[in-house]
Amino acid sequence: MKFAKILVALVFIYSFSEGNENVTKTNNKENNTTCETCKGNIKAPENNGNLTNIEKEFGDTNETFTYDPFEKYNRVVTNFNDKLYIHIMDPIARGYSKTVPEGGRIAMGNFINNLYFPVRFTNNLLQFKINNAAKETGRFIVNSTIGVGGFFDIAKRDFNWEESDEDLGQTLGFYGIGAGPHIVWPILGQSNLRDTIGIIGDSYVNALSNTKEYGIKYKIPQTRLQEAGIYGYEKINKTSLHLGEYESLKKDAIDFYPFLRDAYSQQRTQQIKE
Repeated sequence: MKFAKILVALVFIYSFSEGNENVTKTNNKENNTTCETCKGNIKAPENNGNLTNIEKEFGDTNETFTYDPFEKYNRVVTNFNDKLYIHIMDPIARGYSKTVPEGGRIAMGNFINNLYFPVRFTNNLLQFKINNAAKETGRFIVNSTIGVGGFFDIAKRDFNWEESDEDLGQTLGFYGIGAGPHIVWPILGQSNLRDTIGIIGDSYVNALSNTKEYGIKYKIPQTRLQEAGIYGYEKINKTSLHLGEYESLKKDAIDFYPFLRDAYSQQRTQQIKE
């Protein structure tokens, strides 16, 4: 908790000092690339003539400003994550995809996603999105019962109840707190100070985290090792459903790190606006 409080203080400092911050200006228009969110998935674009997909979704991205005082460190960690993906995660995901049918992997993804209900519900409430919070409750009840514990997304299929994906990073942005410096974490990937605080805060209500403060009884992992195992499986399962996308993304990017950085920043900005 002390660490989280320190981070909260830092993000407030950065949010009020953004006007004086040095920014990194990048020109990604020539990259002709875009990002789409699948809670973290970024896909390469299709050029449809006058505007790239990213320009249509986010507006003119010819000039993107991201505060990046840790760029050297971030590049090193991005390279580490890249090697980790190529040599460990991708081979495991490909082997897993050959063992488990696609339908089973989709069902497992649905099951895990259903368990993130407390995070989505709480942050929709914090942003006063009452209708979305009610819809999330309905989705959880329907999918947990008729959907056999969440393995099937019946709420979306039969009732057209789309997921309202909100997290604490978005909630802090909703209240005007700036992103702060860009940070790349080993394994976790692209982030910033605000979203890092968000991850810590969300962990207190996330059923898949090991924090047990405040008497919350629905936590699934009982140890940090179990938590890491669940997270690892979630990443492998998700990767197995998007094989080849990372390679396409990397091939189309002229300079991979600034592309990931700016795509992440634009994606989060758009999510907060929504």
